[in-house]
Amino acid sequence: MSEQTAYGGATTVPPKKITVPDVVAMKRDRKRITMMTAYDAAFAKLVDQAGIDVILVGDSLGMVVLGYPTTLPVTMDDMVRHAAAVSRGATRPLLVGDMPFGTYQAGPQDALRNAARFLKEAGMDAVKLEGGHEVVETVRALVDSGIAVMGHVGLTPQRVAQFGGFKVQAKTARAARRLIEDCLALEDAGAFSIVLESVPAPVAALASERLGIPT
Repeated sequence: MSEQTAYGGATTVPPKKITVPDVVAMKRDRKRITMMTAYDAAFAKLVDQAGIDVILVGDSLGMVVLGYPTTLPVTMDDMVRHAAAVSRGATRPLLVGDMPFGTYQAGPQDALRNAARFLKEAGMDAVKLEGGHEVVETVRALVDSGIAVMGHVGLTPQRVAQFGGFKVQAKTARAARRLIEDCLALEDAGAFSIVLESVPAPVAALASERLGIPT
């Protein structure tokens, strides 16, 4: 899109920045939401040019970029450095920083201090936390402090040792009910969206149907 300048030449109008309310409205309006992961400025720019709505700077960078066997060794400094690079490469998508292991489990104050770094130092628009009922109060505290939160349930890689590997979750009726309860609790706490990872399709569909926020 372009418009005329005062001197008669055309100038390109930058596309509108995607916001948290935009993403929530897309669910309400039944519009498809696209999301990709990026770890650096060059790839983030390509993702931006492709018209992707949301970029997640995932702690999976530990396995994909840094060579670790799991996401557990990733530090907050690692995440801030890569998230800042992504924010320099992408201007339109909603940018979400993934809170690494050990940066929010101690409680809301610890989470707030670390989440604020994503916004202040890395230019992120929101943060993502893994977990259900056990992180609800932390999610609520972050949202109350003005930090948008994306939830993450199902296969949560930071708990891979508990799961005995990267395995599909919520395969029993009891586990499926628990997952949906977790989703509803996260929504009630103020999460604007939830990642459902490695969950059976019927369970994911039911969760999506029950929630007013995107999954």
